[in-house]
Amino acid sequence: MYINKEDLKELEFPQLLAEIAPFAYSPKTREKIHQLLPMGIDEAELALKKTAEYLSSFESSNAIPFDEYEDIDNELKLMLIENYRLENSAFIKIKTLTEQIGRLQKFFPTMPDTFPQLLQEVSVLEFKKEIIDKVDKVFNRFGEVKSEASPILKGLRTEMQHAKKAIQENFNRALFNYGQSDFLDEIRESIIDDQRVLAVKSAYKKRVLGRVLGLSKTGSITYMQPDSVVKHYFKLKECQEEEKKEIDKILRQLTAEIAVFQPQLWRYQKYIFDLDFTRAKGKFAELVNGVLPKINRHKTLKLKDAYHPLLWLKNKKQNKTIFPQTLSLTDHNRIICISGPNAGGKSITLKTVGLLQLMIQSGILVPTHPKSEMFFFDKIMTDIGDNQSIENHLSTYSSRLKKMGGIIKEANAKTLLLIDEFGTGSDPELGGALAESFLEFFYDKKSFAIITTHYTNIKIVIEQLPNAENAAMLFDEKTLEPMYKLEVGQAGSSFTFEVAEKNKIPKFIIESAKKKVEHDIINLDKTIVKLQQEKYEVEKLRTDLTERKESVEGKRDNFQKLNEQLQQKLFNFQKLYEDEHRKLQFGNKIETFIESYIKGKSRKDVVKDFVKILEQEKFRKIGADKDETKRLQVVKRKITQQLKKEEVIEKIEETNEKLEEKRKVDRAVWMKVGQRVRITGSTSVGTIDKISRNKVIVNYGTFKTTIDPEELERI
Repeated sequence: MYINKEDLKELEFPQLLAEIAPFAYSPKTREKIHQLLPMGIDEAELALKKTAEYLSSFESSNAIPFDEYEDIDNELKLMLIENYRLENSAFIKIKTLTEQIGRLQKFFPTMPDTFPQLLQEVSVLEFKKEIIDKVDKVFNRFGEVKSEASPILKGLRTEMQHAKKAIQENFNRALFNYGQSDFLDEIRESIIDDQRVLAVKSAYKKRVLGRVLGLSKTGSITYMQPDSVVKHYFKLKECQEEEKKEIDKILRQLTAEIAVFQPQLWRYQKYIFDLDFTRAKGKFAELVNGVLPKINRHKTLKLKDAYHPLLWLKNKKQNKTIFPQTLSLTDHNRIICISGPNAGGKSITLKTVGLLQLMIQSGILVPTHPKSEMFFFDKIMTDIGDNQSIENHLSTYSSRLKKMGGIIKEANAKTLLLIDEFGTGSDPELGGALAESFLEFFYDKKSFAIITTHYTNIKIVIEQLPNAENAAMLFDEKTLEPMYKLEVGQAGSSFTFEVAEKNKIPKFIIESAKKKVEHDIINLDKTIVKLQQEKYEVEKLRTDLTERKESVEGKRDNFQKLNEQLQQKLFNFQKLYEDEHRKLQFGNKIETFIESYIKGKSRKDVVKDFVKILEQEKFRKIGADKDETKRLQVVKRKITQQLKKEEVIEKIEETNEKLEEKRKVDRAVWMKVGQRVRITGSTSVGTIDKISRNKVIVNYGTFKTTIDPEELERI
């Protein structure tokens, strides 16, 4: 994918990466995040799926056992040097890394449906438990070399223990003996070079057998090692030197043994770096409510409730409201032209779309509604903000023209263009005409674009293009405050005079300006404002009615289900009652037979009566089965009737389609220049001035408007 560094900066992509980087454990991963760029669709889609899977672990109790780690890049290089010895800490890092891989390989298979991509990646790794075993054989849990690492080391440490014990015992004995005399100072003993020494009064030093190790500052005390300790001390020193040599030998051997697994360790390191990267993106997605939208291979982009992530974070810190935007780009609607007042959110909408597109193509989840859809562009090109260049002696307009020249060379059907204040910077008529030509060029190239403008001619051209659409940032005419809501399907007013009035420009200046503008332009702007306000109110009312309708339908369905459940329960209780009552009657009859038999009735008569009851029960059972069959037939009849109703609905829909076709044919007959028409549901009557493609220009006298012919009816 092509996008230059300037465009990345304009869309604030480096700032976004700076927000993600702190979530990484390793400095190397943070550096990799800062260098992240958009990638191909297959690579990005895999990265998105992994990030979404990791994100799901934060939102549930399935915490992935992945903790902070230290990289072993240097160790991987050094261990290959012949007869090289790694430090103790290096072996602990290698062991910790290998244990991480082991835990992950045990965890992911327990939830294959939740983490399919993460499971697939970790399964490829060859886990070598021998690495852990070899390190554990040499080191204890504190990172120290065990005595059991070799028989020689064990023997040396045993001798060292004996020597230390002998030093302790002999020193204590000398301290006790010399302490009985007046040879020792009040402090009795001290420590020099990690050795206990006797604090002997200098006047008596010749009377104490031992080695002099130092004097006090005043010279009044001589520090001496008792003669009985000296030989054991030298024995200890000798063993300590031998211990160092043996440990060095053991660690060099262990380094060589671990070096055999260098390829596996390198793959472990690479995997852990990638998992750290994925986790950082997942943590950022958790922070901004990022989701994985549907990724299309065809050209359909549908953003629903899309947020600018950096603005969302900023407003969240300041407890401000952020307004989401909803829009779509398809082959049949490639260009959106946004108009409306300054500071109404036009530029932010551009940056939101651009930044979200960069995020999704870089494998980063985006803050939108889960039902959003996106596809990948080969190029993203922008012209947002002031591009004045002092170094190159270029004015803002010249700089923008230079950039536009580059865009014209590169634009094609797989390019997304984001252009702010389209056509501004020069004479309105000449600059507007040039911008109109640019627009037609991009349209013919079948490029996708979102542009913002204040030029009326651009809005009119957009209305005439079948695969382009106007959009407006809504503005409350009463409060003179922007509403930061994008309304697709209509051009917006710049609210020039209203914004000027809000900013306390004197009224007489505004009135003077109004007189200098053509009467038709003011009327058109007023009409746009009025239509915009009315459309917003209608949209609000429609949304409210839709919500109420859905609520009522939901309640009705719930009541219907509840009624059916109660009816079924009632039927079950009735049946249960009847069964229990019948069993009670049958039991009473049996009780009667027993009493009559006890009283002397013959067995033959009792059996005869009992057989009669059995026959009655048999006929009753057969009758019950018939009733159940009838009930099932009734249910079947109801289902059949419902299916017939659906067939009737389908036929009605077919009839409506035929009527619509007929209306199109009739419209083709009467739709001509000069015909008096009105908008369906409106009382204002106009005359058709011009018919071009799929649009009709209607003259209302004081102003003209462009509209879809399907919305008109003849007078």
